[in-house]
Amino acid sequence: MAHTHESNTKRIWVVFGILSLITIVEVILGIDKPKALYMTNLLSMNLLNWIFIILTVVKAYYIMWAFMHLEGEKGSFRWSIVGPLVFLIIYLVFILLVEGNYIFDVFKNSPYRWIF
Repeated sequence: MAHTHESNTKRIWVVFGILSLITIVEVILGIDKPKALYMTNLLSMNLLNWIFIILTVVKAYYIMWAFMHLEGEKGSFRWSIVGPLVFLIIYLVFILLVEGNYIFDVFKNSPYRWIF
């Protein structure tokens, strides 16, 4: 019984370490904004924003994997939870790109650009 408690404690610290490392990388990139990443565009958005989106998705997946105990479930059940969320995230990123690009184009030379 004590062995299970120790492994759970170790697992919690490993999850904490991984999530903290990803968060620290995000914060450092957000503060530093390397010019090579910030000035490079990929699919109408700079590379730094893509890195933030990818790291956030990785964190969300790892939180579901660890704290919703999905690693012990069957593959079909796991995908019934993760699949719709992946689809939703892809859809929201698509909307972000399309609407953000539209707002940028419309208000680029507008007298109301200070609002955005």
